[in-house]
Amino acid sequence: MNRRSMLQSLAAGFGAAVGGGFLPNQTFGIGSTASPMKRVIFFLQNQGFDPATCIPSEMNASGSLANAKLPEPIEALEPFKDRMHIINGLHGLHTSPSHSPFFGALGGYRGSDGVPPAGPTIDYELSKILPQTLLPHLCIGMDSIENMRAKPTVANLSASGAGQPIFMHSNPNHLYQLLYGGIAEGDIRNQHEARSSMLERIESMVSSEGLELPLGEKERYGHYLRGFEDMNGLRERLAKVSGHLKKFAPVVDERYTNPEFETDWHDSLLDLGISALKSGTTNTLTIGSGRGEIFGAWKGLGIEQQGHNLGHMKQKDNPIWIKIRQYNSRMLVKLMEQLESVPEGNGSMMDNTLIVYTSNNADKQHTNGSNWPVMLLGDCGGAFKTGCFTQLDGKRPINALYNSILRVSGVQADRFNMSEAMAKKYDSGTGPLKEVLS
Repeated sequence: MNRRSMLQSLAAGFGAAVGGGFLPNQTFGIGSTASPMKRVIFFLQNQGFDPATCIPSEMNASGSLANAKLPEPIEALEPFKDRMHIINGLHGLHTSPSHSPFFGALGGYRGSDGVPPAGPTIDYELSKILPQTLLPHLCIGMDSIENMRAKPTVANLSASGAGQPIFMHSNPNHLYQLLYGGIAEGDIRNQHEARSSMLERIESMVSSEGLELPLGEKERYGHYLRGFEDMNGLRERLAKVSGHLKKFAPVVDERYTNPEFETDWHDSLLDLGISALKSGTTNTLTIGSGRGEIFGAWKGLGIEQQGHNLGHMKQKDNPIWIKIRQYNSRMLVKLMEQLESVPEGNGSMMDNTLIVYTSNNADKQHTNGSNWPVMLLGDCGGAFKTGCFTQLDGKRPINALYNSILRVSGVQADRFNMSEAMAKKYDSGTGPLKEVLS
């Protein structure tokens, strides 16, 4: 049984880390239609998203951003205002977001530290609906260098179903091996082959172990076996397109092997995420800056303070938070520019991509979730309204935004992860946000 427990633990980690969970979930809604959206990116910065750091100071009501000046923390996005939609006044009262609702931020349900996910999260649901790829859902998490080394994978934000978390990758060396180990050389190639051989042997062991189990336990054990099958299957699929992947693999340099600051790894993880999008390896990228918790470090930006105390600081006009938000904004610019550089259809990949930027802590670390600011980037062929700021009345939940994105993806549904009983208390409307959709 000890051996079996070890194998179960390994399979759970590997299976969840490749983004799928073990049991497919039914997609929300009654059907789907063709969609202009081909990929989606969720970028969640922890410790809250103060609306004063993104709403132009001269704007007190909904309106166009054309003649507005973006605040200093997001000024890098000024050239992209025509593709931006700043939304203020959604709520997440039902998610218990103080110190983070964890899976509840993307799930739109109550969550907390140590509490397993109550259902699938919006990023996972979209990964099933969007045009299928080799690795539909990729999650990366950024933290202090100590935390990323000690826990190279953690699961706090994404889930494929109730009790089925999806792990974030935080060590770029490990993620590079997963994505590009088959085309690498030297030590990386040797480590990839050794790991592949180990996984194949473990899959064989798990398969033989399960034959002797009672029926009920055999079914549960089958879930773990599929975890190894998923991992080995992904490796084989990536190997078949190795020639294509070579065009997109980032260069492994000292940022990977000998980082001076944690931001070296943050930047490397972003590069890997971008490469997975550009190569068509994934259709959904989730970025957790702070990994959905109340920690995090940005010493590479000249910020000595780290962790929980950052959430106790006011963000408006705070030099520390200006640096962090500017760093996020530069990442968003890089994502857009890189996707714009790849032709797709009659335009570029960015023309068919939606980026959702927000926080897993709503507006601040100690929050009741009464205001949950969000920035959208990209219009997906005109499906989303852009170039504007929208002030809502605080009566519609983040679930309504997620439902709106599902609508654009082709799924006809009135709600996402919210029962009618819950909606009577927390949602003043039904269906998508008319303020968001064109």
